[in-house]
Amino acid sequence: MSEKEIDQALIERIQKGDKAAFGLLVAKYHHKIMRLISRLVRDPAEVEDVAQETFIRAYRALPQFRGESAFYTWLYRIAVNAVKNYLSAQERHALTLTKVDIEEDKTSSDATHLRDVNTPESVLMSKQIAQTINTAIAVLPRKLQIAISLREIEGLSYEAIAGMMGCPIGTVRSRIFRARAAISTRLRPLIDHSAGKRW
Repeated sequence: MSEKEIDQALIERIQKGDKAAFGLLVAKYHHKIMRLISRLVRDPAEVEDVAQETFIRAYRALPQFRGESAFYTWLYRIAVNAVKNYLSAQERHALTLTKVDIEEDKTSSDATHLRDVNTPESVLMSKQIAQTINTAIAVLPRKLQIAISLREIEGLSYEAIAGMMGCPIGTVRSRIFRARAAISTRLRPLIDHSAGKRW
């Protein structure tokens, strides 16, 4: 049985009144949805709230789900819309959230523990690159943030992203291109500076 078929079987059980089957779908996709939302919303408590809102909306909309797209594509679309609604409501706090995001990145250990043995300079350089990328993404327009996160973090296809964002594939390609260009512009001084040094 394929993933799509498993999901469809669970959905059919839910549509017939089996609430426990929805718990299985939540367990299956909770981590992925949390990861997606956490790329766009930095407050962990708010991430959980937006995730809960996503699953509540999905549960309410499941009676109308017809399986025309994969369930996870449909669910991601709901998550993206929930994030958009949250960010719109928090717009007046955008500058504060960006500052918190940068401070969190300074203390984040995700990008600092490299598998191989590195010099302190190369570790520092890796941290600076990761911070620069995160900062560049944080200041992008929302649609570019979502597109680049879905592509580079979630690894989704252009077709899936277009379905989630409700726009043509060409628009998705354009948004990702613009996001990559903005990130590259921010990285270039750092890379050029380090090219002249021995790390």
